Amino acid sequence: MNTLFEPLKAGSLELSNRILMAPLTRCRADADHVPTPVMAEYYSQRCSAGLIIAEATMVMEGNSAFWREPGIYSKAQVDGWSTITDQVHQKGGKIVLQLWHGGRACHPLLNNGRIPVAPSAIPITNDEVHTPEGKKPYVTPRELLDEEIPEIVQGFRKAAQNALEAGFDGVEVHGANGYLLDEFLRDGSNHRHGTYGGSLENRSRLMMEVVGACCEIWGGSKVGLRLSPLNSYNSMADSDPVALSEYMAEKLNPMGLAYLHVMRADFFQQQTGDILTPIRQRFKGVLVANMGYSAEEAAQAIQSGQIDAVAFGVPFLANPDLPERFKQKAALNEPRPNLFYTQGAEGYTDYPSLKQS
Repeated sequence: MNTLFEPLKAGSLELSNRILMAPLTRCRADADHVPTPVMAEYYSQRCSAGLIIAEATMVMEGNSAFWREPGIYSKAQVDGWSTITDQVHQKGGKIVLQLWHGGRACHPLLNNGRIPVAPSAIPITNDEVHTPEGKKPYVTPRELLDEEIPEIVQGFRKAAQNALEAGFDGVEVHGANGYLLDEFLRDGSNHRHGTYGGSLENRSRLMMEVVGACCEIWGGSKVGLRLSPLNSYNSMADSDPVALSEYMAEKLNPMGLAYLHVMRADFFQQQTGDILTPIRQRFKGVLVANMGYSAEEAAQAIQSGQIDAVAFGVPFLANPDLPERFKQKAALNEPRPNLFYTQGAEGYTDYPSLKQS
């Protein structure tokens, strides 16, 4: 278990341990997507993580997929995040912001009637989205025109600049889980032709342009990227996730990223396979893995050299002092899924630490 508590240099980020907090959408921002004081309490409670990866945050107005997720495109949002980063830093923590565009997962009822955009006009099926009017089916998105794509890249660039002003230690680009960048990357959702469709090189173009834009603001050593080549969440699939993983691992090497954050499996187990091994063989930087790790498996995977760190999601949600609980081999709090996406402190900041138990 000592392996989990070894320091890690991820790019230019000096991490005190290898127990990272995965990005977790919690919907506690206000109606204008401004971070709230209870969010500052939540993140500062979890500052013993080697690195906090803050939740998916809207880079551009009008692309909400969760109703009350935070943004980073307005001054009020930057100020709200500044309060959070200040409190995390005062307690000795490190925090990066996950930059995100919801793509086809957005809904008109969340965005003043605006139709969501995607690489192709293919909707998410077999699921519904939470809206102010209750759960609703996803709508068919509008296919982005090639000439509209530079505006998307600029939106991420501006968001990266705003994150710098808000006092974050870096940014993570959200390239996973069936949101816009992932929709372009995988061939199950990208059926377009031309510069941004067809070959792996073309399908990865938008992702690489966005990561490059963030590196221009931060330098590569403070930029991470999250990928989920196997995950079928949001009706996603790819015809060859291993080849996609190998391609991206090699393509990213020249950028000198802080880390590559990989979701190793599929929420719904529709797609299976080993993507960590080929990524590890090809990616020369720090590799962070996520999804379903116990403390023991995480320590073993790091000890064997398969990965460098693990990002824990739900365990961190319910256990603000997760590293200390791992160290003491203490019992974990049980999460309360019915309160994951509600508003307020209940099921958010009221999980007890060991000292409070």
